[in-house]
Amino acid sequence: MNTSLDPRINRLDLKKIEEGEIITNSHLITWEVFHQEKRGKQAVHCGIVHAPSPDLALLLAKEQFARRGKTANLWVVKTSDVFTFKLEDEDIFETVPEKTFRDPGFYKVRDRIEKYRLENHLS
Repeated sequence: MNTSLDPRINRLDLKKIEEGEIITNSHLITWEVFHQEKRGKQAVHCGIVHAPSPDLALLLAKEQFARRGKTANLWVVKTSDVFTFKLEDEDIFETVPEKTFRDPGFYKVRDRIEKYRLENHLS
């Protein structure tokens, strides 16, 4: 087995792949990749990779999505483990008319507050 000079690659037990514990010629699993640019920021979906194991999916995600931009962390999740509502159920997200007070646009004083801030040089 060739060894890498990159300690991040050496953390993965790639020897398992060569020894046959992980079958690489089997059906590849689709993994959703989420990228975190900096600690404390939310993770954003950036794409998918196809791999037989979570370790290999992380490695492929690193090579594909963390090469160019700043990266604090990556997450990979099996696509089959992501659940969503059916498109026909979109009406459950509609806002009830009597709860418009929850929307920031409901409050009309926002313009006056901004005008006051500008006039008084407040940040």
